[in-house]
Amino acid sequence: MEHRHGIYVQKQATNVNVPIVAESGIPFFIGVAPVQCAASPAAAGEPILCKGWEEAVEKLGFSDFDPEAKSWKYNLSECMYSHFKLFGCQPAIFCNLLDPAAMSSAVAAKDFVVEGHRVALPLEALNNDTLVVKAAGGTGAALDRGVDYDAYYHGENLIVELMEGGTAFGAAEVNVAYRAVTPGAIDAAKVAAGLQNIEKCLTSTGLVPDLICAPGYSSDPVVAAAMAAKTTVNGFFGAKALVDISSAAGGALIYSDVAALKKNNGVGDKNQIACWPMLAEGQRIFHMSTQLAGVLAAVDSGNDGCPYESPSNKPYEKCDAIVLADGTPVNLTHAQANALESQGVVTALNFLNGISCWGNYTACYPDNDNDEDYYIPLSRMFDWVGKTVILTFWKRLDEPLNARLRDNILDSCNIWLNGVCGAGYLLGARVEATDADNPPESLRKGITNVNIFIAPPPPWREGNFIIKYDAAFVAAAFA
Repeated sequence: MEHRHGIYVQKQATNVNVPIVAESGIPFFIGVAPVQCAASPAAAGEPILCKGWEEAVEKLGFSDFDPEAKSWKYNLSECMYSHFKLFGCQPAIFCNLLDPAAMSSAVAAKDFVVEGHRVALPLEALNNDTLVVKAAGGTGAALDRGVDYDAYYHGENLIVELMEGGTAFGAAEVNVAYRAVTPGAIDAAKVAAGLQNIEKCLTSTGLVPDLICAPGYSSDPVVAAAMAAKTTVNGFFGAKALVDISSAAGGALIYSDVAALKKNNGVGDKNQIACWPMLAEGQRIFHMSTQLAGVLAAVDSGNDGCPYESPSNKPYEKCDAIVLADGTPVNLTHAQANALESQGVVTALNFLNGISCWGNYTACYPDNDNDEDYYIPLSRMFDWVGKTVILTFWKRLDEPLNARLRDNILDSCNIWLNGVCGAGYLLGARVEATDADNPPESLRKGITNVNIFIAPPPPWREGNFIIKYDAAFVAAAFA
């Protein structure tokens, strides 16, 4: 045995779990994307993680806003543009439901005028073996791809380009037949059913989204209800459903009609955030839920990923108008915006800060008077703390339940929450496991009950400054 004489120091590993802090402001966008023109198309119904614009275009394709129809034909293109181009936020999870192989229809052959040796087909045209190019009139054998012509997606079209040296290079017209995807095959019922795919996010992307968005579909009561039903992701993780109140024909065209439509559509869950009307950037029109996802992500990112701050009074990036679905401008006064907020609706206000988000309440307001339910930041903080606890301690499940494990859990939680309080994200917090909450019969079954008490700061909603005249200053000035 080694002879030891002296003072020795050794480092012992800490017995405290390092928290796996939950990320926040991660949207789950569901709907339709032009995957037929994507370089590496995502499979229908599979959530994909995108960390930037280029990656999203590669996996989902892109189709810009149609100014004539005043709409986005593919709602996931709207989400991509808003989240990555306007807000510069990342990451985001997308779930495209359009399956080009199963959701397409034949387009009869017809002659097309050739301009600059090119023919422009709609973006919906499939660039596969169903594309058949022949000489004008459609007689004779089909032209050879790679010899007589090539085909590729560009902008809003599938381009058929006649190749130099091919038999049709100088043709004034060619005959083309093809199959076209049918984005309209995805309706509200399919989106409601497709929301089940949010359960795949953790295993397929490694992340759990906390914002659920279905712009263009969420104004349908069936979709809104399905979104609310999925706000407990995987049965554990809390999320918020961003729901639009329709401002299209048949919807709410003036602010005073919004509350009734919200109620009639059954939008009133504590995990829903109701939005009205829409926003515009130049000629592009965006659902407010799409923009709100960007605001939430940007605000969270500015607070180290902690959702303790309200999105209210934060700018809708680069948007220059508040509009209805058809582009009609909406000029809300401060009082009208407050009236919408008082009915649990998040809106937009063009006041001292430019066009900004306005509203602190979830859709359950004013019927639910629990602070942690109706305040957006308080409700999200409860979700965030719960998510962090699950992510941190899941790996310790099935370890022997003893005093050491119990103390480790309490110490880990308290140390982490003390840090959150120190950062100003909580006003106070404590963790305890009392004997009364953990009787022997529960412990014998391997069950512990830990109470986590937190107090997130409420948003500063009202400031009252009283200005008074003090004549003593006059006397003092001439003394």
